[in-house]
Amino acid sequence: MIALSGLEKFSHLEDKIYRTIELTKTLRLEKESLEKELSNMRRNRGSVPREQERLEKQVEALLAERDIIRMKVEAMLDAVAALDPELAEELR
Repeated sequence: MIALSGLEKFSHLEDKIYRTIELTKTLRLEKESLEKELSNMRRNRGSVPREQERLEKQVEALLAERDIIRMKVEAMLDAVAALDPELAEELR
């Protein structure tokens, strides 16, 4: 029963890691899209300054969110390393 409980915990952690990876991919794509949009807006400076400010804030928020997710993923990988160092090396 203890081994099964450990496997269940590991499986749950693994699911979280994969969900986090997918979220990170999505955020990265959104960030790239917003950076391109911001670049276009900078080229057309005079047209919409409020929109540029909004996009800059949104990019900053996405970057902050990405950093938080990165820290969470690293913490999960450290937890995996505590459970199974060989698996942790494969994930890194």
